[in-house]
Amino acid sequence: MAGAVEKKLADLGIVLPTPAAPVANYVPFVRTGNLLVISGQLCFDGEGKLAAKGQLGGGVSIEDGAKAARACAINLLAQLKAALGDLDKVTRVVRLGGFINSAPGFADGPKVMNGASDLMVAAFGDKGRHARTTIGVSALPLDAAVEGEGSFEVS
Repeated sequence: MAGAVEKKLADLGIVLPTPAAPVANYVPFVRTGNLLVISGQLCFDGEGKLAAKGQLGGGVSIEDGAKAARACAINLLAQLKAALGDLDKVTRVVRLGGFINSAPGFADGPKVMNGASDLMVAAFGDKGRHARTTIGVSALPLDAAVEGEGSFEVS
């Protein structure tokens, strides 16, 4: 039976995908005590395609970037579900990190990353409010527009 968080996601029309397997020498998540850290997730959509490809400020709009950040957040939630079995075990979204594939001079990365932050608050309510870092980078794997990572307090 789905928990409260998964019901909220369903109400938002979100179905969690099968989490992506690591493609290099790392693990998808690490738990130490009550802290679960999820490795970077690219902006794959439900069909396994990048939600946005290329650089923000160089062909990818802020709106499309925010949708890509939301896709990263959905993939973070899929990894959380794989790690915990039940998203209701998340007691706090501690931190999100966002890497924005940015053209030189692009300074609106925080607006892009709101796509991920807004979803965490929608899914977890006040427990979804978090610290955040947004960093513009010159390239990401597969020319993805956004990559997101996260740290979560869990029971």
